[in-house]
Amino acid sequence: MDLAFTPEEQAFREEVRSWVKANLPTDLSHKVHNAMRLTREDMQAWAKILGKKGWLGYGWPTQFGGPGWTAVQKHLFEEECALAGAPRVVPFGPVMVAPVIMAFGNAEQQQRFLPGIASGEVWWSQGYSEPGSGSDLASLKTRAERVGDKYIVNGQKTWTTLGQYGEWIFCLVRTSNEGKPQTGISFLLIDMKSPGITVRPIKLLDGECEVNEVWFDNVEVPVANLVGEENKGWNYAKHLLAHERTNIADVNRAKRELERLKRIAKAEGVYDDMRFRDEIAKLEVDVVALEMLVLRVLSAEKSGKNSLDIAGLLKIKGSEIQQRYTELMMQAAGPLALPCIFEAMEAGWQGNFPGGNLANAPLAANYFNMRKTTIYGGSNEVQRNIVAQTVLG
Repeated sequence: MDLAFTPEEQAFREEVRSWVKANLPTDLSHKVHNAMRLTREDMQAWAKILGKKGWLGYGWPTQFGGPGWTAVQKHLFEEECALAGAPRVVPFGPVMVAPVIMAFGNAEQQQRFLPGIASGEVWWSQGYSEPGSGSDLASLKTRAERVGDKYIVNGQKTWTTLGQYGEWIFCLVRTSNEGKPQTGISFLLIDMKSPGITVRPIKLLDGECEVNEVWFDNVEVPVANLVGEENKGWNYAKHLLAHERTNIADVNRAKRELERLKRIAKAEGVYDDMRFRDEIAKLEVDVVALEMLVLRVLSAEKSGKNSLDIAGLLKIKGSEIQQRYTELMMQAAGPLALPCIFEAMEAGWQGNFPGGNLANAPLAANYFNMRKTTIYGGSNEVQRNIVAQTVLG
């Protein structure tokens, strides 16, 4: 296993770093470095900047208009963007549904959908989870009945992240009740402007409406929007989930937030407390260990060996780290973690509280929001069972 980057890879890193520095708007990086609210326009602005460069689909092969980067180059790109304070790429289009369309969609679907994803013009949402069908996704009940050249879709999806912004949604729907639950599921691409779709935002503990319910009431979807074969959608879903769980690890954001934690601790005078320093040190060790785990996967792929099947491990460790750094930030700031006036934040002002810019960062709100990380994408309890079966045997 060789974890050292080659001179060519280091040169690539410098190229990415220079480009990001020159093209990332300073107001966006300021918001990201200080955990301020990102609007739809903020997120899409960065997506369009990347799209114009041809880097929004940074994991895509050249045959579909991507840069054709290696796994190491993709990792370096993600790291440089995160450390520079770039908004995280909203993954549902370029990271999740695009690989499914490339692998299982037909030529017409690829030509129709991929350009809008690559440019950042079209916002995609994910329609997987339902009430009662989260970690047990195969129990989903949203029904698609074929009538001529259309499917009639009825049902409900929930926890649809940023679904209030969605223009298209990829959905798992039930097209058959025969056999095992997994065998009757299909993968549909649905225009969210279709009559019969209702999006209802859900307000979370942090006061934000990050997730949504999406209702389908006799929604007509052309059969041409079926990806692959009918009743084979579970296979395509597993292909997508591998991308999602690796993405969830988000080690590069963890490295950036670790440095922010240190800044907050120093500003609040707790960095010199040895017990608090111990907690930071333990977190830093875990971040480094997660990075080594990611680099092991990259090393295996780079050397042509079978990639390690550890997406579940990455998800477990990455999500736990995200919870720990938000908790330590809140502890470091103490009472200053609480002030959070969203209207003032949107105007770029939070008042002259002690502690400098800390009041701009809703630390308690972020802490509450991150309680979700060990649940979504397959709960960590379920992930441990998967790891026990597939990795440990």
